[in-house]
Amino acid sequence: MECDIDKNTKNCTCTYACEKKGKCCECVAYHKTRNELPGCLFSAAAEAKYDRSIEHFISQSSK
Repeated sequence: MECDIDKNTKNCTCTYACEKKGKCCECVAYHKTRNELPGCLFSAAAEAKYDRSIEHFISQSSK
């Protein structure tokens, strides 16, 4: 399966500029090593805080 970087980038809601934007496999693998989740899984307000921790995700999900 090929990675469609252009399509992924257009659909990515993460506002942090990095070399992994649009490369979902690399992004998920990177955040997994840090025990985090990618920004695209957060709401816009939660994502804007740049806290990718699982704890932050859970706290925002319960609101």
